[in-house]
Amino acid sequence: MSFTTITTRSAPSPAGAYSQGRRIGPFLQICGQIATDPATGAPLEADAAGQTRRVLEQLEAILAADGAGWHDVLMVRVYLASDDDFDAMDAAYRSVLAEPFPPRTTVTAGLAPGALIEVDALAVHT
Repeated sequence: MSFTTITTRSAPSPAGAYSQGRRIGPFLQICGQIATDPATGAPLEADAAGQTRRVLEQLEAILAADGAGWHDVLMVRVYLASDDDFDAMDAAYRSVLAEPFPPRTTVTAGLAPGALIEVDALAVHT
């Protein structure tokens, strides 16, 4: 099966050997996004809620670059630097996404310096 690489200037360029997104058939996998300052590309200096909103904007831009939207998202994975940020992340997440929410897994993990949250998503659309 062939694949298509998805890229947009509305989200940060990959910092390593990976793509912003890849579509195979109806499946679109978006790479993990940490919040970046759109003007500088540096990690966004914000609290967990601010970083969550920015990360979701970046994910939405990559979805849009492939003609998809939040309604096409099958699964979201959230990585937090600290369990203490769960409530702030969840409140910001609820302010951006509409019900019914896609399934979500949230775990605590070591993240890039300055990152409080990282999120990736799997979408399905034709």
